[in-house]
Amino acid sequence: MNYRTTKSGLKFSELGLGCMNLPLDYQESKEILKEALSSEISYFDTADLYNKGANEELLGKFFKENGHREDIMIGSKVGNEFFQHSDEVKWNPSREHILNSVKDSLHRLGTDYMDLYMLHGGMIEDNKEETIEAFNILKQDGLIRAYGISSIRPNVIRHYLAHSDMDVIMMQFNLIDNRPEMLLDEISARDVKILARGPVMKGLLTEKYDSVADRKFEEGVFDYSQDELKEILGKIDAPLTVSTMNYLLSQPVASIVGGASSVDQLKANVAAYQQVDYQTHDRALFHDLSYEEHL
Repeated sequence: MNYRTTKSGLKFSELGLGCMNLPLDYQESKEILKEALSSEISYFDTADLYNKGANEELLGKFFKENGHREDIMIGSKVGNEFFQHSDEVKWNPSREHILNSVKDSLHRLGTDYMDLYMLHGGMIEDNKEETIEAFNILKQDGLIRAYGISSIRPNVIRHYLAHSDMDVIMMQFNLIDNRPEMLLDEISARDVKILARGPVMKGLLTEKYDSVADRKFEEGVFDYSQDELKEILGKIDAPLTVSTMNYLLSQPVASIVGGASSVDQLKANVAAYQQVDYQTHDRALFHDLSYEEHL
């Protein structure tokens, strides 16, 4: 496993584990997490909203039992005010909410600091200065090592690039959804790196692309028809997951954050990563996409 370091010194494994879809059954999740550690994955990504804190608790239980805290990085997210006894979720990026929520997340994770804390979304109408102030306080107090945002809104991303000292931006990014390319120069100019979520585009960028297109993309996606997607993906000789990983790792990406709901799925992601050569990808076959909203 290779690693990439951000400006605050966070050392990301190039392949991370998105924990959102971990099974609620602890024994099942435990096997996936053990496999991740044995594969030298060091970045584990969660959020307070995932299963209303249960996902953080699951990670906390595992690392309490298995140690390794000094060898791994935990990232969580904040901004969604949720309620245990209803499905209501309120957007709340306020200073007070962030400063209170981090305590709850740290308790559930069983740790006294978080490596990365991210705003879980964001709108241009937010009081962004208040949000940034909260993250800076947490960093100064040693409760977090670095912060960032998870967003695909260019106007929000550009504000945080200009006015904060964030380390990372989490974005959906892959060969099909290459919209982040329009922001790469601005991101790199601020020495910020990307956490790439959705690297296989819901399974389209795997060997099962044909059946996935039939099940999930009957109407196509973005400006691709289903037939065009199948035609393009059928032209690629290299394994599709390897090709999209090669593409992402040729960009200012700190980690490819792939999810896994089973040990076999994680092993498939790791096997694809082990074939990466950092050069071979098929970007030229795909459309040049750009964000069209929130500009």
